[in-house]
Amino acid sequence: MGCQTTKDASDVHFNSVCQFHNLPSPCLLFLFLPFLLSLPLRLDIYRKVPKDLTQPTYTGAFISICCCVFMLFLFLSELTGFIATEIVNELYVDDPDKDSGGKIDVSLNISLPNLHCDLVGLDIQDEMGRHEVGHIDNSMKIALNNGQGCRFEGEFSINKVPGNFHVSTHSATAQPQNPDMTHLIHKLAFGEKLQVHTVQGAFNALGGANRLESNALASHDYILKIVPTVYEDLAGRQKFSYQYTVANKEYVAYSHTGRIIPAIWFRYDLSPITVKYTERRQPLYRFITSICAIIGGTFTVAGIIDSCIFTASEAWKKIQLGKLS
Repeated sequence: MGCQTTKDASDVHFNSVCQFHNLPSPCLLFLFLPFLLSLPLRLDIYRKVPKDLTQPTYTGAFISICCCVFMLFLFLSELTGFIATEIVNELYVDDPDKDSGGKIDVSLNISLPNLHCDLVGLDIQDEMGRHEVGHIDNSMKIALNNGQGCRFEGEFSINKVPGNFHVSTHSATAQPQNPDMTHLIHKLAFGEKLQVHTVQGAFNALGGANRLESNALASHDYILKIVPTVYEDLAGRQKFSYQYTVANKEYVAYSHTGRIIPAIWFRYDLSPITVKYTERRQPLYRFITSICAIIGGTFTVAGIIDSCIFTASEAWKKIQLGKLS
């Protein structure tokens, strides 16, 4: 009798299932199994080198330490910049504070050391027809030099049109013969007060202006160009203030009767340009990008330097061995 090949029942069942589903034979599966298992490993771009194939050097250790210190320094610098806020400014043409009713708040603080408080008054007038003599609302007079001088502090509003306000004796019941208008300006500010140290602006450009040595009978003209200013914090809250530039002149003014009636004039006009300061913080994605660039760039440059030094040292060793032989 010839030899007969016997098949196990499980093999017959397996082959029948494969034929039913039109699948490749088990032999082909076993042939391609190693390739399929190694396919994910072929996608690894970070291949590892066995430690037995690496060689530590003192130069590499020194470069590694310097590399870590340098990366730490750059990381702390970037972290400080990420935590801190930056102020971005921009210019545009518009009225930023449309809810103000066309008014601007003014704060004035001025000392006249040689003029009695009964003679000091504030007058306001503008191109809309406003003409107010002896404004007294929200104002205060403080006697100086045993009553011989006066310090005037006042808060008032002006219209957003060209005009002026001036400190004079026009509201006094009796005009003095020789009023002395020498003065010291402590504060002249418009709008809300901005308590932001990072914003440098001319919000109180006349603060500290000293005219105590000027001609006692001279009038003083301060020509102001008011610039609307907006400050927006990280939460989106806005504050409306005003900066201003100033030019001044001093002259002796005579009335129609020939008398000298000096005054301190503040003539103002508004600029159509608005300055906006916005608080911003560096986005997180930019911070992460910077950190990745620092780490990757530092490691790459350090690796190139270490490789060059190592190659040069090995070549030098070969040269020395060649000379000895």
